[in-house]
Amino acid sequence: MSYALVRSRASRGLEAPAVRVEVHLSSGLPAFNIVGMLETAVRESRDRVRSALINSHFEFPDGRLTVNLAPADLPKGGGRFDLAIALGILCASDQLPAECIQQVECIGELGLDGGLCDVRGCIAAAIAATRAGHRIALPVDAARRCHIVPQIRSLGAPDLLSLCAVLRGHGDAAHGPAPAEESESDPVAFVVTDLAEVQGQPLAKRALELAAAGGHNLLFCGPPGTGKSMLASCLPGILPAPDPEETLTMHALTDLRGARLQGVQRPFRAPHHSASAASLIGGGSIPQPGEISLAHGGVLFLDELAEFPRSSLDMLREPLESGEIHLARAQCSVRYPARFQLIAAMNPCPCGYAGDARRRCRCSAAQRLNYSARLSGPLLDRIDLQVRVTRDEESSLFDESAEEGSAQVGERVRQAVATQRERQGCSNARLAGGLLLEHCGLRRNEKKLLDDASRQLQLSRRAIHRVLRVARTIADVERRNDVRELDLQEALAYRQIVAERAY
Repeated sequence: MSYALVRSRASRGLEAPAVRVEVHLSSGLPAFNIVGMLETAVRESRDRVRSALINSHFEFPDGRLTVNLAPADLPKGGGRFDLAIALGILCASDQLPAECIQQVECIGELGLDGGLCDVRGCIAAAIAATRAGHRIALPVDAARRCHIVPQIRSLGAPDLLSLCAVLRGHGDAAHGPAPAEESESDPVAFVVTDLAEVQGQPLAKRALELAAAGGHNLLFCGPPGTGKSMLASCLPGILPAPDPEETLTMHALTDLRGARLQGVQRPFRAPHHSASAASLIGGGSIPQPGEISLAHGGVLFLDELAEFPRSSLDMLREPLESGEIHLARAQCSVRYPARFQLIAAMNPCPCGYAGDARRRCRCSAAQRLNYSARLSGPLLDRIDLQVRVTRDEESSLFDESAEEGSAQVGERVRQAVATQRERQGCSNARLAGGLLLEHCGLRRNEKKLLDDASRQLQLSRRAIHRVLRVARTIADVERRNDVRELDLQEALAYRQIVAERAY
């Protein structure tokens, strides 16, 4: 047989477009050409595949080899097509029966010794292959990582020779999760703190519980050392576990960056304030997911919020509303999910001690004003809960009374989340305007209170809706069907930073 067709998948965000790897072996002077809108890494496949075949005890055919990666207008990069090209050559030169690769998709990079090397984006490819009803041949590590894909039929092997034996039916494919000692954790994983370790700060803890229960964005503002970062690190411990679809999306996004998530815990991303705009929202000639997408389904924690470039922060405004980011480049456009929960912390002024009862602020009024102006009004408008974190009395640091732990708070959060899913099918933070008024059940007194507050605090229509969503969450936590006046008053109290800027 002088022609062979092998199926593979390209990588374009969470999509994995199908690629046909066509191999034609003809007589003539020895040559090896690959065509099909290739990047440099794909062109270099010729040398890797030749050495891998020879070192795997196969014969490299003497003739004119032409490999076409179709469709030709789809950009193709990386070493993910090495395996498909090698199997196509073996089938075209009659060293492997063509029947072995029917209904099989191949993803993997080849080492010069014939070993199969892991590549990024395998989970997205496995999802697409499973939906197409195909089996997928992968390196061992990738096959173990892709076991989370429901109904997947993977063929994992450590090298090309072993994979050919598996395809012929003479060997066993590797599958299932990697052993615990071999699992790699995400290098940016954040240490989760139990709420019981945080002494005092009842208002901040209450806001943290409401943020977890309703999926709201939260800003802590206070002097250094008041526990803002520690409070933020408690949030993953009280969030409910993600559903299977969320879990699969989170793993697929993390896999595109070459990292791994452990278990079913929601991601917690905490980039430094020196992070560029591209690292936050994603970028590159072929756009890769940024921190906001890696935090999808979890938490994006921005410490020292006012130290981030304002241009970078303003790029978060659209994803905070839509829950996705659209990255357009000359070669392709990619859409990544970015439904994250923003938790931020900042000092009230450059020196950090404005309003502190124990230390005197050294900043002038103009410096404080300029510092707060680093956050745009539209961004603050999208943060539902804004809490002043004050310094507790020294005696509270040595208070031996038991603090409520994450397990207790998390149980209340799970009950509130279950109520929201049963009532409206989504969290309160994602509740649309028409349904929001319907599920709040405001009476005349509540409507008048909200109307008066919107005029006095100069709240936008978006801010009013966010106040209503927080009030709805407060009622859910307290297990009430309707939103009461006290719920609205508490929700309005969490807009104090916006109110101070308005005056």
